[in-house]
Amino acid sequence: MGNDSNKRSLAKAISYRVLIVVTDAILVFFITKRADVTVLVVVLTNVMSTLMYFFHERAWSRVRWGKEALK
Repeated sequence: MGNDSNKRSLAKAISYRVLIVVTDAILVFFITKRADVTVLVVVLTNVMSTLMYFFHERAWSRVRWGKEALK
């Protein structure tokens, strides 16, 4: 088995993100019973988690530990 193609990786990332958004929405609505609060929380948490992932990746790109030199 080889590596995933870029298209397959993108499809997996999108399907995972949809799964997370739907799960968040169900959970928040179950707790609040309010569509407006659900939308607000789901949008804010997903925007924030995307931003945090970006900054986390940028910080890790500066860490040399575990990187192998190019040959």
